[in-house]
Amino acid sequence: MTPRTAAAASAHGIRFAFGTLTVLPVRVTRWDRDAARAGMLCAPLAGLVVGLSAAAAGGLLALLGSGPLLAAVATVAVPAVLTRGLHLDGLADTADGLGSGRPAEDALRIMKQSDIGPFGVITLLFVLLGQVAALAELYAQSWALGATAAALTAVTARLALTLACRPGVPPARPEGLGAAVAGAVPLRAALAVGVVVGIFAAGAGALFGPYGALRHALAVAAGLLAAQLLLRHCVRRFGGVTGDVFGALAETAGTVALVALVLG
Repeated sequence: MTPRTAAAASAHGIRFAFGTLTVLPVRVTRWDRDAARAGMLCAPLAGLVVGLSAAAAGGLLALLGSGPLLAAVATVAVPAVLTRGLHLDGLADTADGLGSGRPAEDALRIMKQSDIGPFGVITLLFVLLGQVAALAELYAQSWALGATAAALTAVTARLALTLACRPGVPPARPEGLGAAVAGAVPLRAALAVGVVVGIFAAGAGALFGPYGALRHALAVAAGLLAAQLLLRHCVRRFGGVTGDVFGALAETAGTVALVALVLG
């Protein structure tokens, strides 16, 4: 691959990542497997932009004396706005599908419906409460710790999507985002991105001392492990992944990483 070709592929990948995972005004110019592969490799980059935006909102409020709870609410609200609630909607739909107890075909049909069932509502409630509570605890310790956690967990959430696009993970439907990206990312490339994120997490955590580096790296690992367990269950339950499942994976990874930071 020539430098010009590599640069073009990277540009298409960034457009794909930001165009599908955020509401930022980025137009997806290609929707083929190469663009999907590059796009999902760039997913943590989109997460970094979302996370830094959330960190800026929460950190600024904390510095202005708003208190940790309001800072935490703002931090959770920003990613929801920047994604149009895409991941939260996927989490709710996946919870409804898993909670229905129906066969895969019926569960997938339930997930496609526009309304949210009781399982989805309960799951959203507890996940959002958990995120706010964890961030409030971190902001209470330090505005910098809360802001760093916001950025790091947003990156972790999107890294979970990169890893979920590895070969061997099939799509549950023949159409949609799941079908476009399922199996598109080579395992070695996904792991390489994971290593980069791990180094980023340790470096950010090192700002809070030697133990902070280990604490933040382990939080990323905990979030990814939880997402992989959910992915395995969804593949077994639905026969593959969908766009809703990707949303659930992102929210699961981010939430568990936040909780791990608090417990640490």
